[in-house]
Amino acid sequence: MPRIAHDSNTLARCAWRAARRGCGAEPMNPHPYAFLALFALVALAVPLVLLGVARLWFRRFQPPRPGPAKNAVYECGVAPTGDTRIRFQAHYYLYAILFLIFDVEVLFLLPFAVAFSGLPAGALLVMLVFVLLLGEGLVWAWHRGHLEWT
Repeated sequence: MPRIAHDSNTLARCAWRAARRGCGAEPMNPHPYAFLALFALVALAVPLVLLGVARLWFRRFQPPRPGPAKNAVYECGVAPTGDTRIRFQAHYYLYAILFLIFDVEVLFLLPFAVAFSGLPAGALLVMLVFVLLLGEGLVWAWHRGHLEWT
């Protein structure tokens, strides 16, 4: 049976000798966070190197500074007439958003209709509130004239 050391000095010396010799165990890593530091260094270095390479590439192959001919509007070889910027009305976007809202309503109603017979009465009440809120939104959009395509 091996001897057991009882005082703290003996335990400390045994632990020091075991760590120094290895005693069949894996050697201790002196810096347990060295891998994380290396990972952070690589994570910072890679984008910085890529940005540096991109900057050098840009300086080497940069096209000449644009002039009036380069900044001119080009429409398939035809000289532009009038203002090239047109203003879109928000009406078209609102119409599209209303379409999406009522299209998604169908996605919520379809599973409800399939599982209607197995659902409790509370589910019917929740779906009724959902449809009434969407109906209110439809009445609001109709009243405000957002559904008129003029």
